[in-house]
Amino acid sequence: MSEKNRDGKRTARERLAVEREKQRAAEKRRRALIVGASVVCVLGLAAVIGVVAANAGKDDGSDSAGPVVAPSGAQGKDGLAIPVGEEGAKSTLTIWEDFRCPACQAFETAYRPTIHELTEAGKLKVEYHLATIIDGNMGGTGSRKAANAAACAQDAGEFTPYHDVLYDNQPPETDDAFADEDKLIELAAKVDGLDTPAFRTCVQEGRHNSWVEKSNEAFQNGGFSGTPTVLLDGQNIYQDQSMTPEKLKQMVEAAQG
Repeated sequence: MSEKNRDGKRTARERLAVEREKQRAAEKRRRALIVGASVVCVLGLAAVIGVVAANAGKDDGSDSAGPVVAPSGAQGKDGLAIPVGEEGAKSTLTIWEDFRCPACQAFETAYRPTIHELTEAGKLKVEYHLATIIDGNMGGTGSRKAANAAACAQDAGEFTPYHDVLYDNQPPETDDAFADEDKLIELAAKVDGLDTPAFRTCVQEGRHNSWVEKSNEAFQNGGFSGTPTVLLDGQNIYQDQSMTPEKLKQMVEAAQG
């Protein structure tokens, strides 16, 4: 073999090695983003009880009282789960989320296309549970009001697109922008047919606020470490550092039998 050919092959191997290292670095950054963001929301959980106790009675108040009104189609224990996908799907993904939580947004960014693909194919049912731990940690009411608005969207049959819009437009964690009902209604305009008088009234009256609070209580009593908490058929897969959207897809497809 000529020296020129040897140099060419060595150069090709070096380029391949560099490319593989770039891919590994990109994957490491992606996981660091999700894991790093998770720490923020986990720390929020640790502070919830103290902050809520310190601020008892100091909320803007009256709109959080009243009977528990579950959104249309809510399922599960106490009607606290919003279902997406076919009832007969062989796999169920349970997701606990907070609309102000940056780790939840990171999870949605990474996993949403795969989750949509699997639910639309009838292979996966998702049960969304809404929490408000960032309200407790950072102060404010944006988590609760965004969750109420999402429940109002569920009443209108538009939970999934509005859920996605909220995460696509999530403010910084310290910015309680979702506490503004006008902002939540403005975002509803991004979903065809959602911005109706009925939806506006539901948001402005906080129709599902007590339901959201009950859901958050269930989260706190569930022994979870933070948001997002993601369970596939009862198994906490978000704690698996090797988990990827592709691995989730493989697990769901393997369950099809």
